[in-house]
Amino acid sequence: MTETLLSLLSIILGIIGTLIFTKVYSKYSFGFKGNVLVGVFGSVFFIKIFNRLGLSPFEIVNENKIIVYLLILNLLISAIGGVFGILFLNKIKSYLNRNK
Repeated sequence: MTETLLSLLSIILGIIGTLIFTKVYSKYSFGFKGNVLVGVFGSVFFIKIFNRLGLSPFEIVNENKIIVYLLILNLLISAIGGVFGILFLNKIKSYLNRNK
């Protein structure tokens, strides 16, 4: 149960990171729904890359104890993943618009 909550918290932080980034840099915004979708997928894809390094929820909750520094690192990587997702999608959008 705790692992599932950590995964959901990670996804929510990816969404929040994306929304904050697009509030500060509005030229990267895809609207609220687009930013939320990019935040979810960017967070999930980015954190899946780092799961192999011991940042999975099962590694964070070890023997019913939460390892706090791994949790903080996981949440930061999720937020950064959402930002990288919006930057990547904006790069694709500018590439497609340039080739018209």
